[in-house]
Amino acid sequence: MLFRSSVNVRPSRIVLWVMVVATAAVGVSAAVARQAGEAGLARPNVVLIVTDNHGAWTLGCYGNPDIKTPNLDRMAAEGVRFARAFSNNPVCSPTRATLLSGLMPSQHGVHNYLNAQYNTLDEFDTLPEILSRAGYTCGIVGKWHLGQFDRPGQENFTHWVVKQGGHTPSFYNTLVMDDTGKMERIEPHITPFWTGHAVNFIEKNKDRPFFLYLAYNGPYGLHTCIRGEPKNRHAATYAGNEMKSYPREPMHPWLRTNREHVGNVSSMRNYASQVSLVDDGVGELLATLDKAGLDQNTLVIFTADQGMAGGHGGFWGMGDHTRPRTIYDWTLHIPLIVRQPGKVVAGKTVDHLVANYDILPSLLSHVGLADQIPDKPRGPGRDFSPLLRGEQVEWEDVLFGEYGKSIRMVRTDRWKYIERADEGPWQLFNLAADPGEKTNLHGNPEHAAIQATLQQRLHEFFASYSDPLWDMWKPGGTSKHLHTKERPR
Repeated sequence: MLFRSSVNVRPSRIVLWVMVVATAAVGVSAAVARQAGEAGLARPNVVLIVTDNHGAWTLGCYGNPDIKTPNLDRMAAEGVRFARAFSNNPVCSPTRATLLSGLMPSQHGVHNYLNAQYNTLDEFDTLPEILSRAGYTCGIVGKWHLGQFDRPGQENFTHWVVKQGGHTPSFYNTLVMDDTGKMERIEPHITPFWTGHAVNFIEKNKDRPFFLYLAYNGPYGLHTCIRGEPKNRHAATYAGNEMKSYPREPMHPWLRTNREHVGNVSSMRNYASQVSLVDDGVGELLATLDKAGLDQNTLVIFTADQGMAGGHGGFWGMGDHTRPRTIYDWTLHIPLIVRQPGKVVAGKTVDHLVANYDILPSLLSHVGLADQIPDKPRGPGRDFSPLLRGEQVEWEDVLFGEYGKSIRMVRTDRWKYIERADEGPWQLFNLAADPGEKTNLHGNPEHAAIQATLQQRLHEFFASYSDPLWDMWKPGGTSKHLHTKERPR
């Protein structure tokens, strides 16, 4: 466990005064810590489960008939399922930074997947830091991918079991570091390993408030990790399955990587098996909470970093696997399921458009820490916690997204408007008539009015929230993924 943490004067009354002040300060610090601990006892535990490259379309509770997810289906039946939750970026590191900070990429500076060797969230007040100050013991298990992985204790995570880097070439033989600084190769499939450490963390901390960030690096679904038929314990489940829930569309000419998986039934079965392994883990966690008597006092949130194309539109993977880069709905649409028996209504489906940047303020509000939502910088997130209690809330169905210098987007119920600074066409889609985003209406005189309105909304949003240092659409703006050793000052 790592902890973050005079002058020479003549012996006189000054020394005595310094000693008195120091003693008083220690007393005040102890009192503050004691109050935080006492307040924390009244607050629910928090388990935030985040999967990797995982579209909502893969879950039974979102309508998939092929992929077996009984535990997540149960979680949705016992909680609130958000039917239209979206990430604000189609790549993993930026979305993970948003989940923990509540900020847009042009605020936190993480615009792309990272190779950085420093903590890219260091200057911000993040979810684990806020919860730690409120008396929570904070642990991370799984994929960090927001900078240096081999330095335990970042962001007040006192329990630290994470994998090296962000890419998953295989689910086997994974390099992992724990909070003692020990490095180890895990030869078996890594998903059950993460689940086991998550269970241990809950059991170890069951008598005090805890925050568990369980960041699976599955189902992933890219490159070599899903090549061929699955070999995990769900192989038999999908053997011979035609996987008809995956779209069969001609390969799109913009697709640059993962082309081998488009229309490949073996890849489809393999990806499905990785989803089911994650679902197994969710079941084990829920059983652990129930056995420990923590079921009703633990808020469990299940979501993903961003979505995943599994043949949709002729694509496979994320928005950075195409040229030009893309921000189609299938790369953004994520599962979002929230459960806390007795505190979160059961069996409710919310149809509002919500974004990943709404999760931090909503979570903090739900656990009684609304006054701790950061305002320097102020994120764009809105509080959907009243919806968890079955209450009505005023909510505009609009969300915003961006990907570096490549893409900025505004999406409403009916329309999606996209601008690009350095590559590819600007786009306008009528989602009500064209949910597959195939017909670009940009520049069509018939839609000039809505195009102008959306363009204005987009520009006003980023003018309000972007930090000039991290705004890649402005001269001098940069991205943390371009700085591997230290962040620019």
